[in-house]
Amino acid sequence: MRVLVVEDEQLLADAVATGLRREAMAVDVVYDGAAALERIGVNDYDVVVLDRDLPLVHGDDVCRRIVELGMPTRVLMLTASGDVSDRVEGLEIGADDYLPKPFAFSELTARVRALGRRTSVPLPPVLERAGIKLDPNRREVFRDGREVQLAPKEFAVLEVLMRSEGAVVSAEQLLEKAWDENTDPFTNVVRVTVMTLRRKLGEPPVIVTVPGSGYRI
Repeated sequence: MRVLVVEDEQLLADAVATGLRREAMAVDVVYDGAAALERIGVNDYDVVVLDRDLPLVHGDDVCRRIVELGMPTRVLMLTASGDVSDRVEGLEIGADDYLPKPFAFSELTARVRALGRRTSVPLPPVLERAGIKLDPNRREVFRDGREVQLAPKEFAVLEVLMRSEGAVVSAEQLLEKAWDENTDPFTNVVRVTVMTLRRKLGEPPVIVTVPGSGYRI
């Protein structure tokens, strides 16, 4: 899952990003609304964690732009105000969920994951395919009943492949969904991660390489 965190309190933004990365999400961070509009114009995000009171461009206007573009991106709006009227207004603008500050990080993570499941074809909270069971909330993976310990990026790659439901996922798509924008696009990190993931999942192999196209389960 790829997430954009938009928050002008830099310490909070960086802390949220670090926490979400530990949950095997690819996270980009910006600190104002103008930078947010630039990012959403370039990258595809599953979820935007959006502070409402932003400099340069207000969070409301960023949310409206996402809606106007017809993007499948889900918006979790943050605000220091806990007034019901503010929450209602944020939802009417087009936000998918609303979380007042201060918040528990565990709740934010749960809400981000819940929004990430609201794709055009809703996904179940636990993904199962080819003998693999992946629980994003608990960060657990089982292969034929055997628990498999994965590093965050390995988990992220497996989650992207599981979400594709048998469709081929290119290396570029894996790079976009499992790594942030600071990753060198010419690196072989995707190939190396898939190789390690195959080894940890065991025999027989369940990740198929489609020459010239990518990978699928």
